[in-house]
Amino acid sequence: MNKKIQTARLSIYSNVSLIVLKLIAGMLSGSVSIISEAIHSGMDLLASIIAFFSVKVSDTPPDKEHPYGHGKFENVSGVIEAILIFVAAGWIVIEAIEKLHKPTSIEAIGIASLVMFISGVVNFLVSRRLYKVARETDSIALEADALHLKTDVYTSLGVGVGLLLIWFTGYTFLDPVVAIMVALFIIRESYFLLRNAYTPLLDTSLSEKEIEIIKNTIIEHNQTFHDLKTRKSGQFRFAELHLEMDGVTPLQTVHDQCDNIEESIKQKIKNIEINIHVEPKA
Repeated sequence: MNKKIQTARLSIYSNVSLIVLKLIAGMLSGSVSIISEAIHSGMDLLASIIAFFSVKVSDTPPDKEHPYGHGKFENVSGVIEAILIFVAAGWIVIEAIEKLHKPTSIEAIGIASLVMFISGVVNFLVSRRLYKVARETDSIALEADALHLKTDVYTSLGVGVGLLLIWFTGYTFLDPVVAIMVALFIIRESYFLLRNAYTPLLDTSLSEKEIEIIKNTIIEHNQTFHDLKTRKSGQFRFAELHLEMDGVTPLQTVHDQCDNIEESIKQKIKNIEINIHVEPKA
């Protein structure tokens, strides 16, 4: 099975388990910060499901309607996930403010804290796996999902520490305060996710490093060029350029030179398609 799909499925399973744990702990304790974490994990689950289907679609071959492939489905997925995080954070803030005005007692703090620390450890392990596969496959969908779980690591630990402080001090107002801090952290992380996922939808160019690799490879083949254009779609990259060659060069030689240049670039940059237009030197 595709490594990306396997990893996305792992994220779904872990989120379902953690939602159940957090909801039980939240109902037992009455803690708004734990309930906010359950909501956060609910958003994580939805994001994981979106990521799962987007990586399946993005890896399907080009077709008549999508001649450049389906890579941007992953970027769309990332944008949707970022918006979901904003919504979840807003809900947490509203609930926390209400709890500040109407404080309630918190029960079973020991069990609730333990659930939060377990959640932090599980999400740390799963997010590390997601990041690893995201880097290997250049998947923005898995990177977005990993970011969801990464924020959950910090927020779960933060809520756990906050509950312990309430246990020792008796200051129940710390519960909604911690929840608000969790929400602010989530908003910050979702901003970076939205920026990273949305930018490629505007057909921005490849990184300067990748563009330099393309330029240097052409120079290594003793060729000159102009009008290099690049773009990225999910994990897939596209480049087009005008190659300048002597007008009397045999067609077979021109064809072989273009093939050699394309192959050299593909060995250095993965998932790239190159379109070369040959022009006679002025």
